[in-house]
Amino acid sequence: MEAIVWSKDGCPDCVVAKRLLQAKGILFEERNISRNWRVESLQAMIPGVRSLPQVFIDDELVGGLENLKKYLKV
Repeated sequence: MEAIVWSKDGCPDCVVAKRLLQAKGILFEERNISRNWRVESLQAMIPGVRSLPQVFIDDELVGGLENLKKYLKV
């Protein structure tokens, strides 16, 4: 199982999402729009997106932190 976490600096939910994935042993790539990714790249994948984090697992959109918690059953 592999994941992509779209995040930004200063986002507490982003930190929690990454920690949850680490705790479950799920490898992830972080795409941080404050550093090395453009928000337009995220919007191309999820038109109209307005919140972070946005998590994809095995190329499927899970969504934000609450959806991730449901997906991981935590």
